[in-house]
Amino acid sequence: MEICKEEIIEYLLKNTSDEPQLLQELRRETNLKCINSIMISGELQGRLLSLISKIKKPKHILEIGTFTGYSALCLAEGLKKGGEIHTIDKNEELLQIQNKYFKKSNNRDNIFQYTMDASIVLGKMNKKFDIIFLDADKKNYVNYLKYIPNILNKNGILIADNVLWYGKVLGKISETDQETKAIHQFNKKLKNSKQFQTIILPLRDGISISIKL
Repeated sequence: MEICKEEIIEYLLKNTSDEPQLLQELRRETNLKCINSIMISGELQGRLLSLISKIKKPKHILEIGTFTGYSALCLAEGLKKGGEIHTIDKNEELLQIQNKYFKKSNNRDNIFQYTMDASIVLGKMNKKFDIIFLDADKKNYVNYLKYIPNILNKNGILIADNVLWYGKVLGKISETDQETKAIHQFNKKLKNSKQFQTIILPLRDGISISIKL
């Protein structure tokens, strides 16, 4: 399902701050080398992540779902001096491209990678974060949400990607469609939570932004 017309996207890109050269290179390499390159954060989403991070000026960021590292580098643009971004992805095959671009950035020493199941990391995490970006396996969004309030600071920001899931959240959802069911349940839980104030934006595949109250 086309969430936003191509002409509108083109207009938005023309009138949005430019994507840094390093991220352009990473996006091109991801498109060339990764079968599921659609999983990378787009230019618009990347600039949104960067802007939120620069407004918040976080000391600690957690990313659940690294992929090739594009969104981590966008979020790192707003880190306070000496800040940290912790990013989780269990796919070891992605480490080479992640590390290539993390080393090219100015934030290599500030990025900490976990190559294992996110639930294991979240269950053992003893840090508190100012921003959490969720862009991992959709079936576990609700499971990850169980951990997030305990590790997100007050007034911290939770950003979740793919919350419209190609428009599949609209209308009747098949009982066998576990991913769409999980995304829909995640959206409802955030909406009804007394711990968060949330808005969903129809950007790309849908992105929700929540603040912990």
